[in-house]
Amino acid sequence: MILYVKTGCPWCIKVLDYAKDNGIEFTELRNIATPGVSEELIARGGKRQVPYLVDEKSGTEMYESADIIEYLKKF
Repeated sequence: MILYVKTGCPWCIKVLDYAKDNGIEFTELRNIATPGVSEELIARGGKRQVPYLVDEKSGTEMYESADIIEYLKKF
């Protein structure tokens, strides 16, 4: 799973803390402060909003920390 984040984003921290506390690891964290990543996120999801989860195995992609945490509860 890939998680798009931004340094200092409280909603991103909320998702990352949940994942850490529950032993869930992301294959990649992509920070939108990195050149090109913001454009990649917009092309993928349509907005420059984080956090944004991509689960390539299931084809699931979503914004909103609460929705992402609910999704992660399946693992």
